[in-house]
Amino acid sequence: MSHLGLVTIVVADYDEAIAFYVGVLGFDLIEDRPLGDRKRWVVVRPPSARTGLLIARAATRAQSARVGGRTGGRVGFFLYTDDFEADHARLVAAGVRFEEPPRRAPYGTVAVCHDMYGNRWDLLQVGLEWDVGVV
Repeated sequence: MSHLGLVTIVVADYDEAIAFYVGVLGFDLIEDRPLGDRKRWVVVRPPSARTGLLIARAATRAQSARVGGRTGGRVGFFLYTDDFEADHARLVAAGVRFEEPPRRAPYGTVAVCHDMYGNRWDLLQVGLEWDVGVV
């Protein structure tokens, strides 16, 4: 196996999710293909990334109950940056909700934010002395 290709995120609406991930976070829309029965194959990913998000609209009551609760309240997604200050300022200006001010941690500079559904994300600039498996 060469890499992890996609991670599914369950959302309430395809178009509002695309507007957030592409319009606010700055991800690229890689694919948006109708599959029939109101389903779509929607993939977004950060520029230059290999791993993307498969945006899946909740289709059942059980799936709807899981929107925003993907990781049991833990941070489940990690956005790496080479310019924390600039990206943090851009996201704040775009209305992204951060639950804390930026802080220094042993592994780098980090702040926890939320996507439009309440999933928790780390915006993270890894320190040069720390290796968290990023290649």
